[in-house]
Amino acid sequence: MSLAAAPFGGAPTARPHFGLPARSLGNGGLWIAVFLSGFVIEEPAPYELYMALLTVVWLACGLRLRREFGPLIICLMLYVAGGVASVPMAREMGDAIMYIAISGFLAVTAIFYAAIIADDPTRCRVIQNGYTVSAVLVAAIGIAGYFKLFPGAEYFTLYDRARGTFQDPNVFGPFLVLPTVLLIRKLLTDSVLRNLHLLVPLAILLLAIFLSFSRGAWGALFASVLLVYFLALVGEHSGARKARLVFLGIFGVLAVFALVAAALSIDTVADMFEQRARLVQEYDGARLGRFARYALGFELVMEYPLGLGPLEFNKFFPEDEHNVYLKGFTTYGWLGGTVYILMAVWTLCAMVPLLFRTRPWTGFTQCIFAVFAAHLVLSVVIDTDHWRHMYMLYGLAWGLIAAEKLGRSRTTGQHNDPLRA
Repeated sequence: MSLAAAPFGGAPTARPHFGLPARSLGNGGLWIAVFLSGFVIEEPAPYELYMALLTVVWLACGLRLRREFGPLIICLMLYVAGGVASVPMAREMGDAIMYIAISGFLAVTAIFYAAIIADDPTRCRVIQNGYTVSAVLVAAIGIAGYFKLFPGAEYFTLYDRARGTFQDPNVFGPFLVLPTVLLIRKLLTDSVLRNLHLLVPLAILLLAIFLSFSRGAWGALFASVLLVYFLALVGEHSGARKARLVFLGIFGVLAVFALVAAALSIDTVADMFEQRARLVQEYDGARLGRFARYALGFELVMEYPLGLGPLEFNKFFPEDEHNVYLKGFTTYGWLGGTVYILMAVWTLCAMVPLLFRTRPWTGFTQCIFAVFAAHLVLSVVIDTDHWRHMYMLYGLAWGLIAAEKLGRSRTTGQHNDPLRA
């Protein structure tokens, strides 16, 4: 695993003859963890059980918690502490304790991802590969479920929407956004002819996101791709390559329209799209709908400094918060709600200086930034509190921030962009 590496990414200082096999085993274990993040249809999911074991093993092998991602650790500790303080406010104590315990575990996973990337940012290749393979498989299962391609396939749908191996289509769709953006960026910045094989998994991911009929996933994908495309265009100094990017952008839009048109030729798909494409659904604008609950919820928590308690909001209103920032105050009190907003803004701002640095992992950084920013906006209308991949995004973001502070680029050498390898 080669975790006990010398400072600034140097060679292991102890037992170097075991370094390569151990490193390979460590990266293999990491790949499996990221792969399993796509299979959470039942809880506890294999991801939780495996991550608990993997984190312990890596820490025992010398994985370091560094001060460079200390803000993430402190914010997550305060966030969970706010939840612990809110537990006595809950009526169902057992459910409340379990909810905060899961929050604490996911906080640990975020710190774990930050630590492994800070230790060696080239591991982004392992994470990208494991995430993409998982997402394509999960997407294929969701598509098969939607079209009922095998007996019992409807298990992988919910409300006539593809959900794959997730409990909710609104989590399934956003989970697929990051690998989709990574593939699109690779096609934008590398030779399309050499990467024609990527068009198949990309089409699968795009179709699955569409069939999730998650407006949040659609919006997150659109915003992420637009931002990554803008960053690629601005960062390109060659006129010829800029013209190529413009051509690819136009071609990509036409290809997506063709894919959507083909899907809409199926009556059931067209009917669901017509229903879901409305900007404001009935449950959004109703008297106690989603938007009304935001205002009423923030008014209510002003009277409860410790919060309402985990899983208590729907006892005051017909449904849950569907807003992670409101949930921060209802479930984690004033402390947790304030800290979460601070952590989100801090993470976003700290990543901005990394976007145009000449680093082997700059492409990966840009994709993480774009998808993370889109998820922060998405969190206004969806509860992302217990999304596994959201905590992964926080961890990866701070791992990259820490790697820059540690000066990894000066010692790793000039390697090819992991997204082009």
